[in-house]
Amino acid sequence: MTLSVWLSLFLVSLLGAMSPGPSLAMVTKHSLAGGRVNGIATAWAHAMGIAVYAFLTVIGLSIVLHKAEWLFKGISIIGALYLAYLGWRSLQSKGGVAAKLQQGNKVPVLQSAKEGLLISLLNPKIALFFMALFSQFISLGHDWTSRAIVIITPCIVDGCWYTIITLLLSSAAVTEKLRSKAVLIDRLSGIVLLGLAVRVVATL
Repeated sequence: MTLSVWLSLFLVSLLGAMSPGPSLAMVTKHSLAGGRVNGIATAWAHAMGIAVYAFLTVIGLSIVLHKAEWLFKGISIIGALYLAYLGWRSLQSKGGVAAKLQQGNKVPVLQSAKEGLLISLLNPKIALFFMALFSQFISLGHDWTSRAIVIITPCIVDGCWYTIITLLLSSAAVTEKLRSKAVLIDRLSGIVLLGLAVRVVATL
């Protein structure tokens, strides 16, 4: 893989990571509710999910997923239900950002990592992203080194981007400013997640 091709891959990966959606909402939530360690755990667990999709794309299973419409719809529905569940829980503010910030409690790191991984694996937009954009990079490099780069690059870019977001959000000054807005953050997070769930179902 040439440098110019890799730079294109890097840019596509970065734009994908920067796209606002449920992933950003999830990293923000755990960065505020649990702190820096939780945010980083969420970020890199999410990146592992990205690596799974990249791997599936490289070995060609994305083609099978694309042709098996029922399978894609099934994943989409499961993802929508998970988004709706997270959104409803945020609206209730039971164990969410508001409760954790106001009570000074910490979210378990394992829970942050689990939710980061699931929000990645159950997001059908990520599957479409890889099928639509990454096929060009796979066709340009058939050797295993190039394929490994196609898998590793989006994983590292995603993890690093959300780590930066975590570092910005988990500073003491930012946390104190957001503490008084904790309930509002929960409500807005819930509305966004429910809206994304509805949109996923509507586009099936």
